[in-house]
Parts: sequence; C-alpha cells; structure tokens
Amino acid sequence: MNITFRQLQLFRALVATGSVSGAAREAGVTQPTASIHLRELAEEIGLPLYEVIGRTVNLTEAGRELATTARTVHDEWETYGQKVAALKGAERGKLRVALVSTAKYFVPRLLGTFCTAHPGVDVALEVLNRDGVIDRLRQNLDDLYIMSRPPANLSLEDRVFLPNPLVLIAPKSHALARRNRIDIRWLAEERFISREEGSGTQLAADAFFKSQRFRPKVRLVLGSNEAIKEAVAGGLGLAVISSHALRHARTPGLTVLNVTGFPIASQWHIVYPSGRRLSPVAKIFETHLIKHSADIARMLTTTS
Repeated sequence: MNITFRQLQLFRALVATGSVSGAAREAGVTQPTASIHLRELAEEIGLPLYEVIGRTVNLTEAGRELATTARTVHDEWETYGQKVAALKGAERGKLRVALVSTAKYFVPRLLGTFCTAHPGVDVALEVLNRDGVIDRLRQNLDDLYIMSRPPANLSLEDRVFLPNPLVLIAPKSHALARRNRIDIRWLAEERFISREEGSGTQLAADAFFKSQRFRPKVRLVLGSNEAIKEAVAGGLGLAVISSHALRHARTPGLTVLNVTGFPIASQWHIVYPSGRRLSPVAKIFETHLIKHSADIARMLTTTS
C-alpha cells in the first residue's frame, strides 16, 4: 500500500477531533484538502475507515486498526526525533502523562522540577478518575500512567515508586477525635462518605473493610477529594482519603481518627502497556519520578 505520513497524520487528527473540519484545522490544511487525503487513504486501503452519523465520526473496524497503527507510527517517529536530539546534545520532545485525580497533589511538583531541568520538553498532562486513566491506558494514548490501583486484567509494566497511605478523617468535633486505638466496630453506627465506584481509594477501603468484616453505612458518594473533605468538615460523615489529599491546603475542621488498621497501606504505581518502548524523554521522566519520590514521602511524613 502506498500511504503517506501526511495521510496518517490527518487520520490521527480525525480520530482526535472527531470531525474532518477539526482534522483540517489541526493539520493546517483546508477542509476540502483534508477530505481528499482521507478519501485517497480509504481508497488505497480498499475499505471504508469511518462513517459520519449526524455529526459524529464512527470508525469502522479497519479504521480502528488504522488508528492504532497511526499512533504507533507517530510514537516511533517522535522517539526517533528525541534520539536524534540526544545525539545533538539536546533533550527535546513531548511527554504525555495521565494520572488519577489524587495524584494531582504531588505530580505537578515533580513535573515542575523535571521541566526546570529539561526545558526543551513539552508536557501534556491528563488528570482523570481511575476509569478515565484506564481507558487512555487501553488505547495507549500516553507515555506513562500514574495510579494507585493498576487494573489486573491488562498486561503492564509496573513500578511502585511512592507510598499512598489512606487515613480515616472525621470532623474535629467528633466524639472519638482524641481517642487512641479506636476499634473499627465502634464506628458501626457512623455514616460514611465514599468515593465513586472504581476509585482506587475506594477499592482499597472496600478491601480493608471486607477483611475486618465491617460494613460501613454509606450516606453519600462524591467524585472528588475536595468535596469529600468539605462534606466531612460539615458533619455529614467519615471518609477514607489519601494522606496526599490532606498535605496541601488543609480543610479547617478535620481530624484523622486513630483507628486500628489505619493508615491502610497503598502505593503509587508508574505503569504503561507491556511491550511498549518508552521514548527517551519518558525514560528520563520515569527516572526523575523514582529519584525524587523519597522527597515527597518525607514531606508527607513530616506534615501528617
């Protein structure tokens, strides 16, 4: 097949934007030009690549396969460019990182020091819930993924790099606020606020409660740490939360209960699909994360 790199770039843009006009804008060509290139691409392959229903672009099976191939070609070309830059004594390229929302409390700090040390690198950062990160991981859209509970059903390269202790928080006025070694059974009548289903924090909390044969009475389900902290401070219930979410901009009126079995042990992981070759920039950032994780862990210990 005689397919050009330009055609693959346009098809990648079509997948990313969801429209021919969006692909044209991203590629810097007119819409008629984009349409011609995409039509010629489909003719060369000999199968339709997409269909437009309403205003939505829907990929065919051949289109989905081509999207995967186009991403692979793009990634390999970008990796080659980074290697050439390294041979010239420069570090340039793009780093794409997706992370679960709780990791936003420490990853930007690490990105900041990385970008200071490597000013030629552009960073694209996606902050999502766990399901959103896993969806991007399945599509292989980023270089690295940071989460606390990697999916067990995917073949991954996985490195643990930082503790993620989970604590039980309550309003400061709570009757058990000053008690030590609180038995989990004493909380049987308490109301709890939980994260959304599928959250890494909630999965770890559920596993702990199950091991203790304890069934929390959930009053409210919220999708963000900030909302949970405010709800707990307002007296709506207790909640399990990452210590990282308490380290910055503490919400007034909160305390950490000294419950037996807490903090729940959890870790932060750097993952990416097995078999994927990391770009030079991604390898440097992975090393940076591991090297500086001890500083974050030390800060967490001194402020908890």
